[in-house]
Amino acid sequence: MPDTYDSGHEPFALNSSSQNHYKRVVLVNGVPASGKSRITEQLSNLTGWLQLSLDGIKNPFLQRIPNVTREFNRVLGLASYQTMWSIVEGAPVQSTFILDAWFGFQPKEVLQQYLFSSGVTHLVEVWCEIPGELAAARYESRLSQRLPGHPGEEYIPELIALASRAVPMQISPVYKVDQTQHHEIEPLYQWILDSWGFPDMKK
Repeated sequence: MPDTYDSGHEPFALNSSSQNHYKRVVLVNGVPASGKSRITEQLSNLTGWLQLSLDGIKNPFLQRIPNVTREFNRVLGLASYQTMWSIVEGAPVQSTFILDAWFGFQPKEVLQQYLFSSGVTHLVEVWCEIPGELAAARYESRLSQRLPGHPGEEYIPELIALASRAVPMQISPVYKVDQTQHHEIEPLYQWILDSWGFPDMKK
């Protein structure tokens, strides 16, 4: 299936903006091992937009803190999520961020609160759609590369079940990337600009 987009979403009032006063965010969302990082890197390389990933913030703590349990890993995930939005909040106007995370691990209302408090004026979501079996195979292939503290092989059945029920946040326009197919980044970039009503603004 080719990549698709969905303009239908639950209405959510973002902060007001003007031509020179805006803060834009691209959510790259999907379950673990769904291909978020590759899309984030490709889009950032194309545009120069700053990328922030939940794992990128959390991993230095996993490198330093020994014997991290699954429960404490979740606490670190919550703190990393908060840190990600604190960075967005502290950024100047006319900033654009690409945020890479499995946003479904927190309620939609939490995301909405962070969007409002961080001053976001423009939002789109890129949904990485992937069958559970493919996500599981990718996850398993990377187990040797993952830091201690991340869930291990025992997480794979849970990941398969999660992928079967996971859905986008759907509080903004959604671009769905079929991760069983090859995709080009340029159409996604153009869709983002069209959704925001901005001209080409590569840096």
